[in-house]
Amino acid sequence: MNKLTKIGVSALAGSLAMTAAHAAEGSVSVSTGFAFASTTDENTKTAPYQFDSVVFSASGETDGGITVSASMELDNDNPATNAGMDNRSVSFGTDALGTVTFHGHGGDSVMGQWDDVTPNAYEEVWDTTSGADVRIDGRSGDNLLTYDSPSFNGVQFKMAHQTSDAATGTGNGLDLSSYTDFGVQISPEMVEGLTIGYGMAELDDTTSTSIDHDTLFVKYAVGGFTLGYQTSEADGSTAGKNDESTQWGISYAVNENMTVAYGERDYDDDTSTAGTASSEQHDSGFSASYTMGGMTIAGHMNTNDNVGGSTNATMDKESYEFALTFAF
Repeated sequence: MNKLTKIGVSALAGSLAMTAAHAAEGSVSVSTGFAFASTTDENTKTAPYQFDSVVFSASGETDGGITVSASMELDNDNPATNAGMDNRSVSFGTDALGTVTFHGHGGDSVMGQWDDVTPNAYEEVWDTTSGADVRIDGRSGDNLLTYDSPSFNGVQFKMAHQTSDAATGTGNGLDLSSYTDFGVQISPEMVEGLTIGYGMAELDDTTSTSIDHDTLFVKYAVGGFTLGYQTSEADGSTAGKNDESTQWGISYAVNENMTVAYGERDYDDDTSTAGTASSEQHDSGFSASYTMGGMTIAGHMNTNDNVGGSTNATMDKESYEFALTFAF
């Protein structure tokens, strides 16, 4: 990472016009690489692609003792903007009061951050395979405000809010109005390596009905092993708007450079039709990564049956992805 001393002072002072930022520091991090992926099944032609990312960040402290940080990413993985601008955010806070972050683009709500916290070495078991990435994750996106409290004896509170005046999302993620979610994470000091988290959200799918999202997870790290279990639910006004998800994963750090992992997930999209026209989607996958200096070699192989809840034989799929990344 290249240090660009005192970059971004003007930007920070302009953002907080009432105070003065000093002792600001900036940095630029660059990553690039390429991957080979098959997104449908083992018979699909392998599609290589390149990925690049440049992240500019700056941080400083105001005269009032408030820490201010800003980050902006440029990459080629955001086709929605011709300029290549991707994730960007500005945050401020203190150790005693916590941190508030405004995500101009690419923000994740609490439910979005916790859509899948089970351990893996590269990507989730539902990733890469076309149509398999449905999940219970509230609402995220641009112009999202988040708050992360300090840790009080291992307990941390989280919140996210997004204002909207138009319909957003589809299915159990449809929302017509402003969105707020909450989460609490506990890492008890008396049990080293244990983390328990719970998140909840409410989405207005119509002007008179709502869909409640919630998730509960448990992770435990001991030695080189990390184990995780998570259950999530979308509870709507009718049985057809109810979804359920359960998943687990285990990873093992073979050494300080190499990690391997395996996980599984069952996703029931629309519990009212379970066992009839629809069936649970079952996902499983193996992943591994090896890091040496600024180079990482990683990959995963996933199997996804009944994708989208369909029992059609064509909806039993497999996918894989292998990537080589360099970070500077």
